[in-house]
Amino acid sequence: MAVSQADSRHVQQFRQMMLSETGINLSASKDVMIESRLKRRLIALELNNLAEYFSYLFDAGGLESELPDIVDLLTTNKTDFFRENAHFDMLAERLIPEALVRERPGRPVNFKVWSAASSTGAEAWTIAMILARATEADRRLNWKILGTDISSRVLAIARRAIYAPSDMAPVPADMRAAYVMTGKGKHGEDLCRIAPELRARVRFAHLNLTDFPYVLEQGLDVVFLRNVLIYFKPELQRKVVAACARQLRPGGYLIVGHSESMIVRQPDLMQVAPGVFCQEGRRI
Repeated sequence: MAVSQADSRHVQQFRQMMLSETGINLSASKDVMIESRLKRRLIALELNNLAEYFSYLFDAGGLESELPDIVDLLTTNKTDFFRENAHFDMLAERLIPEALVRERPGRPVNFKVWSAASSTGAEAWTIAMILARATEADRRLNWKILGTDISSRVLAIARRAIYAPSDMAPVPADMRAAYVMTGKGKHGEDLCRIAPELRARVRFAHLNLTDFPYVLEQGLDVVFLRNVLIYFKPELQRKVVAACARQLRPGGYLIVGHSESMIVRQPDLMQVAPGVFCQEGRRI
């Protein structure tokens, strides 16, 4: 299905808006996909065509309220528990033990993690399970997690921390038993919810990664920035990586998606594993 010439002009304006507002780079080859996915918003708003929708966005002041839904429609919110599991093995087997040996015996060990594109929360809750398990082995560990995303809709799901049992399939059975509660929804469906002791240590907040500088706590031990850089142009990729690196403590780690390792060209970030970079030589 081709995009009409009139709609094509509107879509070009729309692509430019997405780049300036969110950093998401949509090429002209995506025009048919854009039109197809935005039709869901036409139905929701009872509009007749794309021209009416773009008029609503750009002339009637609807852009601010629509932007979260647009981002959801045009990006892949794939956020499985334990996705790219090697990164979580690295967290459990190297990053947390390194933090524990830095402090003298008996002293608390603060460990702070940022899930920078947390989507519906699976990444942040996976990290929480690993940290909770590590705390059982060493009570000195005092951890907290911040999850951020541009989409208010996915953040609401992350905060509720309620998922279908099928979503929990990648979670090891012993962790499901320890950190996941089961129950019924209002229609009798089976549901799972992250345990309250984990929910107490994880906070979710709205953040657009293209809004610099980030007003966040610094001195973080780990920043997960996975599978989001692929949506940005190279110059914005560089800026986002640099901004995330500034949030790290010296010796902290930035983790990107396995397919994004080649994007990271920050001088003070040394790659130590696929998608895993260590911050070197900087003092806060």
